[in-house]
Amino acid sequence: MSAAEPPGDGDHQLLVLIDPLARRYDGESVRIAKDVLSAGAHAKICFADGPDEFARALSRRGSRRPVVVGDDHALLRAVSQLHRERELADSVLSLIPVGAAHTLELSYALGVPRGAVAAARTALDGARRRLDLLVDDSDGVVLGELRIPAAAPSTGPPHTVWDTCRTLVASLVRPAPASPSGPARAHRLRVEADGVLLNDLDQPVEGLSVAAQGDGGLADVVVRTASGETRAAEAKAVTVSGPDFRYRADIQVAGPVRTRTWTVHADAWGLVLPAADV
Repeated sequence: MSAAEPPGDGDHQLLVLIDPLARRYDGESVRIAKDVLSAGAHAKICFADGPDEFARALSRRGSRRPVVVGDDHALLRAVSQLHRERELADSVLSLIPVGAAHTLELSYALGVPRGAVAAARTALDGARRRLDLLVDDSDGVVLGELRIPAAAPSTGPPHTVWDTCRTLVASLVRPAPASPSGPARAHRLRVEADGVLLNDLDQPVEGLSVAAQGDGGLADVVVRTASGETRAAEAKAVTVSGPDFRYRADIQVAGPVRTRTWTVHADAWGLVLPAADV
């Protein structure tokens, strides 16, 4: 994280992007946020009906500063789009968190206030903070943490597509517990941090985490081996390769891939946070 930036001339020209899921989840919080923002700034309100309309409105924002009303998915969608359009460096975002608690863990970890009123006031009067970003070699972004945990042991074929998805997500969210069928299956991965080998294919990995420090343009890399060893490093770029593996980037599951490189982009995006916290 860099030092806070002073307000710009366009700070009170807002584009308020309201995610449709936020309206369905808590319409009252959405109304409160809209009223607070409209009372304190020239706010153009966009009730996006879906991702396509959300993307079009963001692309046509002009000089208006985007304020996203929604959850972690909505925030990540906005950052990803601005990154693809190569406009992230010149943009700053605000978030009004509306959604279930488990869909806002990333936003709260970044310092976004809880509650529509506090977050809306921060969008109006908070301080802009530049944050580091992890970008992979397929142009995907990670705002918080990347994780590759051990795969859960097989307990027989799932009965439905939903069972498959639920099993996959559960294994990526938390380490798999021991089961009567045997211990969790570890990954065989080669992990390099700035070209330095942290782990090779002959040493199974039970978990890997990569997170931008937020300051200094480096990432913290932690490898947990099946033998119980922990290997840590700081690096600008991290490359993981091996047999097909999946990974969790923030709230999204991706893969399978055989190799992927993540690179830290220092001060790559801006988020408005409470001035007292900056």
